[in-house]
Amino acid sequence: MEKLPCLILTAGEPAGIGPDLCLALANQSWPARLAVASDIELLHQRAQMLGIKLSLRETALEDVSEHEPGSLQVLHRPLASAVVAGRLNVGNASHVLQLLDLACDACTSGLADAMVTAPLQKSVINDAGIAFTGHTEYLAQRTGASMPVMLLTSGKMKVALATTHLPLREVADAITATLLEQVLEVLLRDLQARFGLSNPRLMVCGLNPHAGESGHLGLEEINIITPVLDAFRARGIALIGPVPADTAFTPAQLARADAVLAMYHDQGLPVIKHAGFGEAVNVTLGLPVIRTSVDHGTALELAGTGRASAASMEAAVRLAIEMVNHSASAGQA
Repeated sequence: MEKLPCLILTAGEPAGIGPDLCLALANQSWPARLAVASDIELLHQRAQMLGIKLSLRETALEDVSEHEPGSLQVLHRPLASAVVAGRLNVGNASHVLQLLDLACDACTSGLADAMVTAPLQKSVINDAGIAFTGHTEYLAQRTGASMPVMLLTSGKMKVALATTHLPLREVADAITATLLEQVLEVLLRDLQARFGLSNPRLMVCGLNPHAGESGHLGLEEINIITPVLDAFRARGIALIGPVPADTAFTPAQLARADAVLAMYHDQGLPVIKHAGFGEAVNVTLGLPVIRTSVDHGTALELAGTGRASAASMEAAVRLAIEMVNHSASAGQA
């Protein structure tokens, strides 16, 4: 019998809700081999605060076994500094990245099939003097991926981004034909290989209001976006657009597509977070590994209180398992 998928969870910012979310998964049944990369003493302390009864067992990466409800396997990596729930400590910035490195390297080496990341705090990593813009860019650099693509999914809605963490005034200059071609190739390939969509239908938003209003509100649609889409359509790929972003997310429009490509962060993400905040999943496409994550931040004020919802983390684990299985079926595992 084939082995169950092996998933590595990273606990994220130790002062935030990441450890809480990982612990919340323990008493559920998962069709996977599951381990959490964290400091095991931190998990013990947080479980006591939350009143969660479970068995925490330190394990080695090569020994991760099938998950058993009521227990949690831990890939122990010690904290650098003491943790108080809700209080950031720059001393632990390197610890957070160490967890990411562990999970990422486990996937690239074949010891794990996917990584699921709890939220981290970008600001404290930067405050520690480490240049860091986010999981997406960090994992792309570590795996040598040239074109990571951020996608959020909730229910049937999938929204990918052409650009991610850029100041708004830089977005227009970043939208080039080369960029769009590369993003579309990644999106199409991973929707097929990771999501099991044999012929994905994509809807592409325009950059400008009303998709440029025939050039009166900007020329990017005419000069850049439409020529790229036409070239893909000539290959038989189902592409709709450029569509005005203010109508792209209506039910009738969404019914025409399997995924939407937005031009920038705040064009696409507010819609999907409004539709399913706390239950959506962040996926990084274009990597040689499968990575899913929550759709929210560290919620420092909720750490250790028992009031943090684990719905998005649970959805991220479920989706990671599905993606591993789709990839295996497609010969991509």
